[in-house]
Amino acid sequence: MTEGASFGKYDIPFCPTTAAEVPKDQVTWEEARNIHRKHIARKDNDYFINAYINWYIDDYKFDSSRGIWHDYNFALNVIKHFAGIITPDFSTYQDFPYPIKIDATYRMRTFGYWLGKQGISVINNVRWGTEESYDYCFEGIPKNSIVSIGTVGGGPRKLADRERFETGLYKMVEILRPHTILVYGSANGTCFDTLRKRGISIVSYQSRTARFYEGRNRNQ
Repeated sequence: MTEGASFGKYDIPFCPTTAAEVPKDQVTWEEARNIHRKHIARKDNDYFINAYINWYIDDYKFDSSRGIWHDYNFALNVIKHFAGIITPDFSTYQDFPYPIKIDATYRMRTFGYWLGKQGISVINNVRWGTEESYDYCFEGIPKNSIVSIGTVGGGPRKLADRERFETGLYKMVEILRPHTILVYGSANGTCFDTLRKRGISIVSYQSRTARFYEGRNRNQ
């Protein structure tokens, strides 16, 4: 999967951003698989969905013995029907052993690099933890590019996580200098306002959960 790649610290491969424009929409891998099943069941084998696939969901839904890392050809068969991908969000929980967190970052970049070689439009997901994660979590991502982050299930919404999230966000901007940050989930908050004032484009996408509750409220 890394044939022809260049490597940085900890042998994490460089994953070029191959997307030419900002995604119109994002759907999770779980949603993408359901969409794929429905189209294939109708024998609609040439369908196209103008949305990028992300992995801002629980790891067990995509990272297992039958997940995207092991069955990558099946993953490609689904992905090729969509506009592109945000690279996988393999978890790097703060209490994970250090080598496992580096391995998760390695797999994010490797999977994205490989899909880019298959002609898929790719945008890098960035995931950080506490300060020690800055040693590896920004490796393999182009500077002055588009990056994506997720704020569902944590980030600035939870007071306990807010300081860690904001510190890492500013560090990411310092190191990678992105011109555009995609946010899956809420992009409200002082930290995002600060980045907008710096001239960084912040593009937010409503999460699957938010869409569900919005639809339920609309129908009540």
